Amino acid sequence: MEIAVALHNIRSLHNVGSIFRTSDAAGISKLFLCGITPTPLDRFGKIRPELSKVALGAERNVPWEYVVSTARCIKKLKAEGYSIYALEQSRRSIPYDLARLRRGTKKITLVLGDEVRGIPPSILKLSDAILEIPMHGKKESLNVSVAFGVAVYALMGRTQR
Repeated sequence: MEIAVALHNIRSLHNVGSIFRTSDAAGISKLFLCGITPTPLDRFGKIRPELSKVALGAERNVPWEYVVSTARCIKKLKAEGYSIYALEQSRRSIPYDLARLRRGTKKITLVLGDEVRGIPPSILKLSDAILEIPMHGKKESLNVSVAFGVAVYALMGRTQR
């Protein structure tokens, strides 16, 4: 199974660095850095030290691409045969356990939203499924990079080593 990830307006360099590091560990095929999501290189082509410190070099190992429009990125990936799973709390969300969704799915894109507002409705409409991690404590959500780690390893299931 091939898994790509689209980051919609993630603002924190630390979160993006952590997602790069987890992506490397999980064998993610590509990261799409969309909207205002920072890239590993600044506008002068220099490495962003805050991102690099957390990524521990994974930003050099995981293929990535900057894309202005998350919607256009998702539409392109759908045309290439990817199933689109958004990780977000929504009235339409289902538990993140993807065992029944994965049957026959060869290519998946996991979409993550910004730290405050999450994924906008216009992007959720483009998704094949909206996944939610159940919360059992008083807090209503996890940090985006932590939620990514939980979800990506559930996606991988037993299909990868």
